[in-house]
Amino acid sequence: MAKETFRVAVASSDGIVVNSHFGRAGQFLIYEVSEDDGSARQIESRKLTPVCAGGDHDDGKLRENLEKLRDCQYLLVSRIGNGAAMMAESLGMIPMELAGEISESLTELVKYRKIQNLFAG
Repeated sequence: MAKETFRVAVASSDGIVVNSHFGRAGQFLIYEVSEDDGSARQIESRKLTPVCAGGDHDDGKLRENLEKLRDCQYLLVSRIGNGAAMMAESLGMIPMELAGEISESLTELVKYRKIQNLFAG
């Protein structure tokens, strides 16, 4: 039986911790996470142009950045504004503010998914 996986875009400036605000992030690390055992592996790094400058942002550029991450089911960030979060959700992504070590944040996400699956079934 094939392993079920899902993708997560992680906003990190150093590859160690989730430490970037969505709109200010210049890079997202893309992880593939196993539904079965929660194991995760980084599969790529994507460069994006930050869209926030002093609280202002361009909705067109925001959408453009989200489109570049659309193959991911989740966005892990240190912070995300309401407008960006709603736009991400409208594109089928779930934004989550889970600052901390990437491995720990991914573990928390897997726990969240397991709880959600208990209520969905």
